[in-house]
Amino acid sequence: MNYEAKAKELRAEILKMLYECQSGHPGGSLSCVEMLMALYYGTMKIDPKNPKMEDRDRFVLSKGHACPTLYAILADLGYFPKEDLKRLRQIDSHLQGHPDCTKTPGVDINTGSLGQGISIAIGLALAAKKAEADYNIYTVIGDGECQEGLVWEAAMSAAHYKLDNLVVMLDYNGLQIDGSNEDVMSLGDITNKFKAFGFECFEVDGHDIDKIKTVLDTKVYNKPKFICCNTVKGKGISFMENQSGWHGRPMTEEEFKLAMKELED
Repeated sequence: MNYEAKAKELRAEILKMLYECQSGHPGGSLSCVEMLMALYYGTMKIDPKNPKMEDRDRFVLSKGHACPTLYAILADLGYFPKEDLKRLRQIDSHLQGHPDCTKTPGVDINTGSLGQGISIAIGLALAAKKAEADYNIYTVIGDGECQEGLVWEAAMSAAHYKLDNLVVMLDYNGLQIDGSNEDVMSLGDITNKFKAFGFECFEVDGHDIDKIKTVLDTKVYNKPKFICCNTVKGKGISFMENQSGWHGRPMTEEEFKLAMKELED
C-alpha cells in the first residue's frame, strides 16, 4: 500500500464529511490519521466481513471527537458503504459525532467523554486476561485528555494488573480547544509519567506509519505499552496545522476548496 496516497485520500474524506455537516473537529481528526492507519492497515486482527469476530482485536477511540478518521478508515475497509460518510452527524445517520457501537459496524465501544476511554480499554483488557483470550486492546487518547485525573487512575490499574495486552497511544499534538497544553495545564514529561506509572514506553513520529508499526509490533511482557506519537494538529492542511482554532470549527466554502486543492497537489 502507498501509505502517503492513502493518508491523503483519508484526509480528503474527513474534510468532505466535516464540510458537508458544517460541524465537527478537523484539527484532531487530521492529526491521528497515520496512527489509526498503522493499527487498521497492518497491526490489528480484524475482519470487516465479520465485525463481531470473537477473537478480534478491540479498538477504543478515547478522543471520540476524532471519529471522522475512524469512520473514513472503516468505510475504506468495507465495514459500511463509503456513501454513508456524507451523512456524518445527521440525526438519522449511524455516523454520529462520537462513536456509537450500537449504530456503527466496526465500532467496539461508545466514547466521547474524555478520560473514560482508557478506563474502558483497561476493562476490556482485564476481561480478556480473565477469559484467557488471545486478542489485544488498543486505545488512542488525546493530550488535553491527559489533564483528567481519571486517566492516571486508569494507568495505575493497567500496570497493577500487568496488562501486556493493552496498548495506549497518545496523539501528542500539543493543542486543545482553549490553546496550547502548556498554557492550559502543562503535562510535563508525559512519557516519563507513564513510565513512572509502570508502562513500557516508546516515543515515535506520529505521522510515520512504518515507525509506528514497528513499535506496535514490539513485544512487551507483564506490563502495558504506551506510545507517545508526536503529531501535528491539522496535519496535511497548511492553514490548519498547529492552529488550536481548528479544534472544532466548520470550514467555509473557500477554505474547503483550498484544503482539497492542497491534498490533490
